[in-house]
Amino acid sequence: MWKETEFCLSKNFVFGDFGEAFGFMTQAALAAEKMNHHPNWSNVYNRVSVELSTHDEGGKVTELDRELARKMDAIAEKMR
Repeated sequence: MWKETEFCLSKNFVFGDFGEAFGFMTQAALAAEKMNHHPNWSNVYNRVSVELSTHDEGGKVTELDRELARKMDAIAEKMR
């Protein structure tokens, strides 16, 4: 579940191994690039930590962030 504050949406994804985590990041990166909206994220082995905010709106959470979050959830769900 995504945690929302005024300044970011955040979520930690956990996958079976590094390959799955990297595959998720690859697919999410392509989706983000199409939206021209890029996450702040990190990866350690099977975990991907994501923070989303809209820099053009002063670092606040916007519908653009929520849309990318939904896309990331859908990508992760397809991988399960």
